[in-house]
Amino acid sequence: MKFDINELKWDREPKSYSISEDKIEIITKPHTDLWQRTYYHFRNDNAPVLQMSTDEKYFSFTVKTEFESKHRFDQCGIVMYLDSENWLKGSIEYENDNYQHLGSVVTNDGYSDWATTVIDASIKMMWYRFSRRENDYCIECSVDGVNYNQMRICHMKKGNKRIRFGIYACSPEESSFKATFTNMKVTECRWLAHDGQKPDLKI
Repeated sequence: MKFDINELKWDREPKSYSISEDKIEIITKPHTDLWQRTYYHFRNDNAPVLQMSTDEKYFSFTVKTEFESKHRFDQCGIVMYLDSENWLKGSIEYENDNYQHLGSVVTNDGYSDWATTVIDASIKMMWYRFSRRENDYCIECSVDGVNYNQMRICHMKKGNKRIRFGIYACSPEESSFKATFTNMKVTECRWLAHDGQKPDLKI
């Protein structure tokens, strides 16, 4: 499988964007987000996502993100959006002039979780790598596009067949910013098979 920018399809096409052979730019619209139920009890499902689809069970997708986020909750990154109640995303979410949240959200059957770590607000670029091994998934991040650190391993209940994956950007509050995506490629799976404890024997 190869990354083909011509195969990308919008869920909720944004009003302002540009797509070229090696770069995608999205200008976010205020009050756009992805979240389902947990803790806040609200449901937001209107962020634009741009994805390609595949039946391939083992692969990795990498992308470089650059962003001009400046308002609370502004975010952009990678996404696998299957439907409104089953998806995952990895991104940097702006908080204030001092810090941001580097994190991931996994949503299964309509309930989202959020795992984060605090990073400096001056960071305006991040690489992400999204990897699939059947219906298990890994999200990694990198500041140089070479050395990646694990953010999340998860299981997607509806992620065992044909999936869609790609990029997203949104501004949950009264804000708008430009998100730029480059260096997009699909490779063989860089998330290697586990070489530690063997699986439990089935009785």
